[in-house]
Amino acid sequence: MVSKTDSSNSVKDSSLIDSLGKPKENSEVVLSVDHVGKYFKLPTEQATGLKQAFINWTKGIKGYKKQQVLNDITFDVHKGDFFGIVGRNGSGKSTLLKIISGIYVPDGGTVKVKGKLVPFIELGVGFNPELTGRENVFLNGALLGFTREEIEGMYDDIVDFAELGDFMDQKLKNYSSGMQVRLAFSVAIKAQGDILVLDEVLAVGDEAFQQKCDDYFTEVKKDPNKTVILVTHSMDSVKKYCNKAILIKDGDIIVNGNKEEAANQYTLENLQAEKKEIEQKNGQYADGLNSRCPVLKVKPLSHQICKSSDTFRFEVEYDFNEPEDFYLAIALHDLRRGGVAFDTGSETLKYTEHGHRTVEFKMPLNLFNNGDFRLVASLRTLSKKNPDTTDMVAFTNDANSCAFAIRDSENRDYALINDRVMQITQVGSPR
Repeated sequence: MVSKTDSSNSVKDSSLIDSLGKPKENSEVVLSVDHVGKYFKLPTEQATGLKQAFINWTKGIKGYKKQQVLNDITFDVHKGDFFGIVGRNGSGKSTLLKIISGIYVPDGGTVKVKGKLVPFIELGVGFNPELTGRENVFLNGALLGFTREEIEGMYDDIVDFAELGDFMDQKLKNYSSGMQVRLAFSVAIKAQGDILVLDEVLAVGDEAFQQKCDDYFTEVKKDPNKTVILVTHSMDSVKKYCNKAILIKDGDIIVNGNKEEAANQYTLENLQAEKKEIEQKNGQYADGLNSRCPVLKVKPLSHQICKSSDTFRFEVEYDFNEPEDFYLAIALHDLRRGGVAFDTGSETLKYTEHGHRTVEFKMPLNLFNNGDFRLVASLRTLSKKNPDTTDMVAFTNDANSCAFAIRDSENRDYALINDRVMQITQVGSPR
């Protein structure tokens, strides 16, 4: 690959900030991705012989179509960065990682790497189950480009981190899956490279090993000489570890540099994808709807990434033509913790306006900590069997409900209720 150091679309304002949020002094670029593009050829029809291949050629039939995966990707990673790459499945991020790692060659643009790059894209790749743990460490290290002497210098650290000292002379096929994961991951992160490339591998091993990995990355992000590139779907990991991030969508970078913006926009992309409306097809109604109520939707009016100080506005659209009075019931579901965080009840919101209409609502968010939520509505009428209760006529499915997220730096992530509005205080002295 031809290499360049200039990257005209790189974000410069965050490139001088280190992993602790402090200014870097002349931090050098260790990875430069400059206008990289990549496509794959997908076969459309196969010629069964030379005659058919010639006929296809004369007709201009190529036998394949191009699938453009990356369009024009440009960014820089500086020494000491903990750099996140995020995007929904199919966005092109894994392809980009394989180009950075030298597995794929780009069809356009250039990539320049300065230093020793250690890719860790799939757990256990390069391991042989018929070899011992010790032999696999040396095999995997050789595949990563290290000499035997270099691997010997890393060996003790790898074994200590994996906590497999008593098993290194056993064949890998006798390891449990958890032991194999620990060994593979330890080889990657303890290999003494300059740039560590990780693809969706932070949640490996059991809880104790995950805590050990968490401690390791907490220390790594403080090291100005260590550079980590992380591809993940965990926005908590992006916010916790990374100092910069990019968000890729359909082969393009749509957020470049700011990790908070990248994480929040990724959350919004997920919410919007889940929100795709289910239209009536072939006379069939979407789940929850029917001929009595063919339309029932909860739609956001406010931005779907909110702070606790915001008031969230939304509307409920319905189509109901029966002459009787009816009710709208709205429930707030906590998607992160599970359960119903709030419910209006089935007989609170009473309506007499029939037809195809829209009702606007608002809801303060100051009660809640960070989380992902969904507003679900149902349309109900008084029960003919028991007038003291209501019967459900229709309800909103996941696509027709309204999802939103609270992301506020002053909040906690664990509990639902914000400790600025709810506190437990001590009364008197211990007795």
